[in-house]
Amino acid sequence: MSAEEPAGSAYTAAPPMELPDDSNLVKSFIAELRRRAEVELEGGQVDLSDGALLKFLRARDFDGELALQLLVNYHKWRRECPEITANLCPSSVLGLLQNQYHGVLDSRDTTGSRVLVYRIGKWIPKDFTAYEVFRVSLITSELIVREVETQRFGIKAIFDLQDWCFAHAFQINPSLVKKISAVLTDSFPLKVRGIHLINEPKFFRPVFSMIRPFLPDKIKPRIHMHGSSFVHSLCQHFSREILPPEYGGNGQGLDEVCQRWTQFILSSQALLQQLSLGAAGRGDGEQGGSRQVPRGAGKPRDSGSCSR
Repeated sequence: MSAEEPAGSAYTAAPPMELPDDSNLVKSFIAELRRRAEVELEGGQVDLSDGALLKFLRARDFDGELALQLLVNYHKWRRECPEITANLCPSSVLGLLQNQYHGVLDSRDTTGSRVLVYRIGKWIPKDFTAYEVFRVSLITSELIVREVETQRFGIKAIFDLQDWCFAHAFQINPSLVKKISAVLTDSFPLKVRGIHLINEPKFFRPVFSMIRPFLPDKIKPRIHMHGSSFVHSLCQHFSREILPPEYGGNGQGLDEVCQRWTQFILSSQALLQQLSLGAAGRGDGEQGGSRQVPRGAGKPRDSGSCSR
């Protein structure tokens, strides 16, 4: 019997993932992670509120050691990739959003995962770099990771490669691939449950061959390539009720999905400004805010404020 819960408690045998946030057992995990993080993350301000720490605990199924490593990697990755993380304000990627490049389906899949859609053909390489494209993904990730259900059940992504061309391929380089791989592996508190590629042309295969060695082993089996005749195989992974008509479903159309998500991102301007690298130490509004970690060097560099 757990010493944290009273005799006869319904929580006695329940794993932490299934317990409410205010249970004594969950609180003990949070307190221990905070204690260790204050030692590991010396210098600057880091958000060690209950809500912030729970994201990392849930991402690693309450394994304290793994959660701490993920927390440390997250802040290290953000400092080392300012070209992506320094400005998460919507204005920095407004053109991509207005092109309806990206959206998040309103409904979750049957496993509880959020479903993200990326329309590669809406990315015009001469107008936007691959780093800006990746920033769109990071913006969405920072917003949805605040959802408890998403922390528990993760995400799945659909990449529509219709109109993929050589101009896209030329923007993909090993440095960028490594940074993306770090997020997929051990630097962001989201569980990636599946990656689905549709409409991929033949000349995408060499690019994917370059990317694949950098991907973690646990992610590789979760990548599904559906080709241009994708409806049947895609619907084996997602219910038709949530998929847009363009993908063989009965849900909202892709344009509406993207428009609605763009509006949500724009309405999150203030939060995204806080989350930009120069303001990374300030609290994100979850249960308490940031805490000054004693001593040490290495405050995140200032990225400036959002332009409106």
